[in-house]
Amino acid sequence: MKIINAKVFTPAFTFTVKDICVLHEKFSADSLDNCVVDANGLYAIPGLIDIHFHGAVGCDFMDGTKESLRSIAAYEASVGVTSICPATMTMSREDILKACTNARDFSPDVKCSSLVGINMEGPFVSPHKAGAQNPVFVMKPDPEFFRKAQALSGNKIKLLAVAPDTENALDVIAMLKNEVLCSIAHTCCDYDTAARAIAAGAVHLTHLYNAMPPLHHREPGPIGAGADAKWCEAEIICDGIHVHPAAVRAAFRLFGEDRMILISDSMMACGLEDGIYTLGGQKVIVTDRKALLDNGTLAGSATNLFSCLKIAVRDMGIPFETAVRCATYNPARSIKVLDTVGTIENGKQADLLLLDENLDLKAVLLRGKWLFKEIL
Repeated sequence: MKIINAKVFTPAFTFTVKDICVLHEKFSADSLDNCVVDANGLYAIPGLIDIHFHGAVGCDFMDGTKESLRSIAAYEASVGVTSICPATMTMSREDILKACTNARDFSPDVKCSSLVGINMEGPFVSPHKAGAQNPVFVMKPDPEFFRKAQALSGNKIKLLAVAPDTENALDVIAMLKNEVLCSIAHTCCDYDTAARAIAAGAVHLTHLYNAMPPLHHREPGPIGAGADAKWCEAEIICDGIHVHPAAVRAAFRLFGEDRMILISDSMMACGLEDGIYTLGGQKVIVTDRKALLDNGTLAGSATNLFSCLKIAVRDMGIPFETAVRCATYNPARSIKVLDTVGTIENGKQADLLLLDENLDLKAVLLRGKWLFKEIL
């Protein structure tokens, strides 16, 4: 198959009108058939990669069932998120291990996103900044529990959230830095503690601004420490609810487009109507895309990553090229799957989205086959 006349997002993070060839499941230098798709006037971008989300369409990664994971993966593919790295919650050891084991043998069908990893967000968080994580199940950082979960997952855990202010956290980060990408998350730590965590190997910030001390001119906290460390990257939720547009723009200025990663942090209400749902075993009330615990704490988002990308561009002033990079290349590089996904390059998995001038999704190419395509 050949896709012609599209404005293609290149590995140089610019758009160029060029042809794209697909052979079997991969992008190729040539095509063996006569199938031609004219994408004149459309943008072609790599399939999006969400490295931090919990669920969608009434299902949660922590359900630990093949049916739930398949439903989540099918929904994500339908909205242009072709690679997923779902997150655990702070729940019982048994629940976490069940979810990791369930992911080990996941094999996507033709309608499902590829599962490229697991984000172990719980349980090594601070009980004082738990957010929507259940404080009942908070554990101090435990390398052996991580390794057990990692073994059961088939080495799929790519990210590990650790609160640097918890017992032995810095030692555990140093111990695991060559086994998993450690991330500063759900923490009360100050600048100096965060800086020590970064030096120990935690070079990632989980959902910047949320569940951490704010950036204050006398107490810059983990945000200041992360910005100062030029090798530290940061996730951000651009759903228009979690972070004010001005704070989003400030984050991009602080960290730069090469270190920012768009995530959705979506929970099971994503893709469904307002109502009452659960996250990590806790009740969540969703109204107008805002998901709250009974105590008013934000409980993840009800917005998928593609919508977050559009909000970042349309409502927050983030350049389109930058937003695309931060939802494709940067997350793929972060969790070390850039050799297979994240860019439109020969030999990589043929995941691609076609968007019109309004950034509306017109087609999804999933592993070399059209999941859907409109007016083409």
